[in-house]
Amino acid sequence: MIADGTAEIPKAHAWDPDHLRLAVTAAGVALWAWNVDTDAFTMDERGFELWGLPWRAEVTFEELSAHIHPSDRDRVHSAFAATRAVLGSYETDFRIMIGEEVRWISARGQGEDVGIVGRTMFGIFLDVTGRKQAEEGNELLAGEMSHRVKNLLAIASGLTAITSRTAPNTQDMARELTERLSALGRAHDLVRPLPGGQGDAALLGDLLSVLLAPYDDMGAFKGRIRVAVERMGVGENAATGLGLIIHELATNSMKYGALSAPTGTLDLSSTATDDEVILTWLERGGPEVESPNAGEGFGSKLVRRTVAGQLGGSIAYEWSTGGVIITLTMRRDRLSS
Repeated sequence: MIADGTAEIPKAHAWDPDHLRLAVTAAGVALWAWNVDTDAFTMDERGFELWGLPWRAEVTFEELSAHIHPSDRDRVHSAFAATRAVLGSYETDFRIMIGEEVRWISARGQGEDVGIVGRTMFGIFLDVTGRKQAEEGNELLAGEMSHRVKNLLAIASGLTAITSRTAPNTQDMARELTERLSALGRAHDLVRPLPGGQGDAALLGDLLSVLLAPYDDMGAFKGRIRVAVERMGVGENAATGLGLIIHELATNSMKYGALSAPTGTLDLSSTATDDEVILTWLERGGPEVESPNAGEGFGSKLVRRTVAGQLGGSIAYEWSTGGVIITLTMRRDRLSS
């Protein structure tokens, strides 16, 4: 009993070797000893399990090195050779290969020969695979978010610059720019994980339907826009470009085509080959259509460049008397990326 009345824990009991072993096992710690003269390693059973080796009395440093990831091997050799000169504690993280499995190991100990006994240094190995995978996931997510933001800012900057040169006044510029950016937003909202290993994508039919929904109830009846396309995923990059294309085509139709008439209709359908997806935009019931004589405007340039550059395809216009027919040909691999 100590002065304050609490019971004193016997030192022998607090540091009982069996209890210490239980604590080491519970923490997932592997113990190692390294003879600095012979380079021989001895490890406990947990150490051999961690390295994927059958237990034996000792293992050479070279035998362990054969399991270190080739990209980390030289760094680990240098790190262990330098540990005797390190002041204080050290920690070295590296990868090892267990067949096809990659594990992250953290080697920890005391440098400057602290605690060396009979030319042997002591330390521990920890399996830090989970932590490293989490760190890599966070870095990947941060990089992806940075990439997406930069892409969107570049698109917004380009749209602003070109729209400012073509819009007759600030009101039209603000309206056109807002509509185009809204189309981008609607497309990105649909990008989500799909089942069956299809990746992060929007379904083509969903994407087209959402992009065209604002135009569907602007006439005499609802349902005048019909979408019938194959079920396939559209990747995030393609969704951005396709969103801009559909917005430009719908805007032109509202100004000059079938969607400018109360009873006009728009049908989108698709046919496909192994390598291509062909989207047909068919307008009917609008004013009489004539082939444009003026030079190519920004919207037309945007559509043509996006189809060719981003989707690896082409666009063709047929100015029929019944209404314009637009054929978008897109590479399947580009559409899904």
